[in-house]
Amino acid sequence: MLELAPPQSIWSIRFKALRQERAAMLGVFVLALIVLACFSVEGIEQLCGLTGVETDLLARFEPPSALHWLGTDEAGRDELMRLLRGGRVSLSIGLIAALGSSLIGIVIGACAGYFRGALDSLLMRFTDFMMSLPSLPLLIILAALDLTKIGFSVDFVRSGDAGYWRIVVILIVLGWTGVARLMRASTLALNTSDFVLAAKAQGSSTLRILSVHVIPNAISPVIVATTLAMGRIILVESALSFLGVGIQPPSTSWGSILNNAQELLISDPPLAIYPGLIILISVVAINFIGDGLQRAFDPRSVGRN
Repeated sequence: MLELAPPQSIWSIRFKALRQERAAMLGVFVLALIVLACFSVEGIEQLCGLTGVETDLLARFEPPSALHWLGTDEAGRDELMRLLRGGRVSLSIGLIAALGSSLIGIVIGACAGYFRGALDSLLMRFTDFMMSLPSLPLLIILAALDLTKIGFSVDFVRSGDAGYWRIVVILIVLGWTGVARLMRASTLALNTSDFVLAAKAQGSSTLRILSVHVIPNAISPVIVATTLAMGRIILVESALSFLGVGIQPPSTSWGSILNNAQELLISDPPLAIYPGLIILISVVAINFIGDGLQRAFDPRSVGRN
């Protein structure tokens, strides 16, 4: 007697297709190594007896060695530990800002696509307005804004937390528009589907229809967009920090390390090459994952796998 295979959920099919994407799996492996190293930096420092914070002017510009794998910087700090500490800041900004902007985009896009009419027009015109703003000049202006003028204390502004959260909030506020358009398009397509019409006929609340029936079935392109946005946000944060309006001391990020090394391009070029290289590797790995998710979530891929 022929046995039927057990039914598979759409998500299990998608992740099975994702596992067959070699470039995406390579990206996951590389990114996981970088994340694990960056968020374990204190333990690595204690294990190796090194520091990426304390200065040692007698050990400035040391070449790579068994103790300092990437050498030391202009203040005698271990360059590898500095990169790991900076990566923790850059990667967390990329993740938090990508998730935050996606959450705003999901809410706005789902409301616009579900309610349609005047609310749809209002939300989409506001989205068009936000998309029309010159992003980089606006980012630079907002990042250079004096927070004491809007009520924040001097101690907070001078701390590393102020620069961190300012960049996160700015990137969230300016980064949700693409996800909102994707979510609106998916919601419009689902509005006339049988299961949504059945839920409406049964008297389900709007919140339940959106949270149970619409958003979970429209989330696939948003996941892809969020993954790709993380790499873009890391690049934007690095650019702002490189320009001197991003992460400020005592905090550090890959962009701020690159900014500090720009004056050493002639005398000690590896100090500028290392942060640029780790940014490149991380962003390429994230893009590999995003491309793999895009192919795995493509409905046409189900038949191929």
